[in-house]
Amino acid sequence: MAVREAPYAGTPAGTLETAAENSAPLIGRRWTDDEWSPRHEDERRGAGLARFLGWFSVALGVAELAAPRGVARLIGVDYDEDNRRLLQTLGLRELATGIGILAQPQEPAWMWARVGGDMMDLTLLGSALKSDRSDHGRVTAATAAVLGVTALDVLTGQRLSAGRNGGGTAERGSEPRGTLVRRTITVRQTPAEVYGFWRDLRNLPRFMEHLESVEPLEGNRSRWRARAPVGTTVEWEAEIVEDRPGELISWRSVEGSEVDNLGTVRFTPAPGDQGTEIQVELRYDPPAGKLGAVVAKLTGQAPEQQVASDLRRLKQVLETGEAVRSDASVHRMPHPARPPEPGELPSSQP
Repeated sequence: MAVREAPYAGTPAGTLETAAENSAPLIGRRWTDDEWSPRHEDERRGAGLARFLGWFSVALGVAELAAPRGVARLIGVDYDEDNRRLLQTLGLRELATGIGILAQPQEPAWMWARVGGDMMDLTLLGSALKSDRSDHGRVTAATAAVLGVTALDVLTGQRLSAGRNGGGTAERGSEPRGTLVRRTITVRQTPAEVYGFWRDLRNLPRFMEHLESVEPLEGNRSRWRARAPVGTTVEWEAEIVEDRPGELISWRSVEGSEVDNLGTVRFTPAPGDQGTEIQVELRYDPPAGKLGAVVAKLTGQAPEQQVASDLRRLKQVLETGEAVRSDASVHRMPHPARPPEPGELPSSQP
């Protein structure tokens, strides 16, 4: 049987300790071909990034505690007593998170705690951009830096979560353990028309804003690519498990997918011959469990928020031919209130 060695030597050659027996189960360990998998690679890489980010948190926390005036000058905010206390509070948070990461570099919850802290930092920097007492150039630069670190935090959290749960999948036949979402909307189209639009999966990105693409594959399978928080993306494959033309479509993610989910959409005649009532039920297991769900809500990416807004866009597409976008959905950064320019309005086509 072939044996592969994980990068970084440290354990005696040929040993095959279990994770419970080895305090560093991936670093310096040898794996058989049967044991080695993308899950182990994700966990190893995630742990390495986590250690780097842990030391980064400790260094930043010490700086905010020991030299809040210098940090305030660096990021362009006014230094007063309130900001001094705020920066030192943020320093305590960074220090605690960094120590937690360094103590448990393979625990995804610590990384998702860092992402939650990043969201708080971005909110505070957004407020600073609106203040006449701030150096807007420095604040903008600090915001860009925090966005970059946030993207790295999310990537690391995803890798650790994938390693922890074997890619985020449940066993065949089981259901995701996470969030259950139910939403209903009525559109002025017949059930057959609405079903036909939804059943052509390439139409889904027209109203599901987080989706970049859905590619039909052989049989009832399809490949999905979606935007995740702070500029990252995730991909997974899904299969249709029940299909009743004009009535119902049910799907679930396949084994090995990054995102564990299943759902059903029903198309029933609305009362009073008012069109079609679309009933969506979605089960979704967010990365890092409940903590990941909290982070998703902070970033506006929670499933219940997505489904509600997606169904409103679906109604617009079916009834008017396109999804109407608000000013806030086009401009992502602080901006004067104004309608979008023609070149700023994204196409609603897939």
